[in-house]
Amino acid sequence: MVCFDLGGVFLDWDPRYLYREMFAGDDAAMEHFLAEVCPPQWHSEMDRGRSIAEACAERKALFPASARFIDAWRERAEDMVRGLVPGMVEIFAELRERGTQCFALSNMERENWDLRLSRYDFLGWFDGYFISGYEGVVKPEPEYFLRAVQKLGFDPAQALFVDDRPENVEAAAVVGMPAVVFTGAVSLRQELAARRLLPPAPH
Repeated sequence: MVCFDLGGVFLDWDPRYLYREMFAGDDAAMEHFLAEVCPPQWHSEMDRGRSIAEACAERKALFPASARFIDAWRERAEDMVRGLVPGMVEIFAELRERGTQCFALSNMERENWDLRLSRYDFLGWFDGYFISGYEGVVKPEPEYFLRAVQKLGFDPAQALFVDDRPENVEAAAVVGMPAVVFTGAVSLRQELAARRLLPPAPH
């Protein structure tokens, strides 16, 4: 059994893909915006279930001069995704062919999850989902993993959790779930082969 994060593992997501274009390559201005106007803790509120429209309206009231950039967070969310992480859908398909159960454990806004579920066919392959925007709890909070295991009904000791953020991997230990930090499909394939979830890659 394998539990996958989505952003950074399957979906190549980074707000800089959108804002580097909007700030015309002025990285200092872009980083200031992402640190002060639309910071990670603000984004986390949406991952926890706050509506994107409400969150953006609140920031526009605080930073009216940045309204155009704040609106883009809601209106151009998919421009933050630069396609799929190479090799990952193929690994997922191989796991499914071998009868391995796979679950999605992701921090994601409700609105964007619904959109991406209809946009990317592979998202429909999972045996179950625990999406933060619908559950009201986010990684790396221990409660996230406790509730995910309870809702999806699996033995955490028999699952491998894959996430690109080390703090999330560390948090999975709360429920006794083995976990690895995702750095790319090649190294993940080696990890899965070592655990006999996939055959070794040919030399």
